[in-house]
Amino acid sequence: MNLPSTWLFLAQAAEEPNIFTYFGESNIAGKAIVVALLVFSLLAWTIMIGKYLDLSRLRSLNLNFESRLAQQRGLLKLNLGRKASSLGPYAALVEEAVDAFHRYEGAGSERSLRVRMGHVENALQRGVAQHSIKYESKMILLGSIVTGAPFLGLLGTVWGVMDAFGSMALQASATLQNLAPGVSGALLTTVAGLLVAIPSVFGYNFLLSQSKLLVTELENFASSLADRIELEVEIALEEGTGDEQE
Repeated sequence: MNLPSTWLFLAQAAEEPNIFTYFGESNIAGKAIVVALLVFSLLAWTIMIGKYLDLSRLRSLNLNFESRLAQQRGLLKLNLGRKASSLGPYAALVEEAVDAFHRYEGAGSERSLRVRMGHVENALQRGVAQHSIKYESKMILLGSIVTGAPFLGLLGTVWGVMDAFGSMALQASATLQNLAPGVSGALLTTVAGLLVAIPSVFGYNFLLSQSKLLVTELENFASSLADRIELEVEIALEEGTGDEQE
């Protein structure tokens, strides 16, 4: 290998324009926008990774609790207490439904059953709404970054180009070599905006689909939970009626 040729190639590569060169040629507004987009990029990646881990953890807790619940013969005798919140959304729904059922201590009649089941269904609806908000938390901020990043980059580009042409008007002779550095620095903000928005939009759509899936599973679990409680009460009433007739 010819060492002088290698060093010459490296020296030429170092002198070629790069992203740091473009950043240095940007005006103050462009530099501020690029720094802001860098912060938004770090924030978006933090939200996406954290949200994915959070949704995966909640789904794992739900599946584990659902498998344990299938082995229970009676739901109305469960007393999860303070452990419910740490066992996942499904456990919290069960605790809220059982607590709502025992809140009304009426006689064992059909009217009492309707009143109790009304309390249970209302408690489940409130629980599903609360957990749905938790599933979709931080998605608004991520969606704002997805929508706002390209426009912020476009603002920096328009501002930089306007500044470059404005400075050229004050010079006696306008050449492309004088105009190019300002324009390249201005276009850097658009590139930065797209680099923030493109991965964020894929992450947002994926996380949104996962959140909707978990909300649907939560609603289905709440519906089956209400049916199971009502079935247990009906069986208990029939057994009580049978004992009285004997």
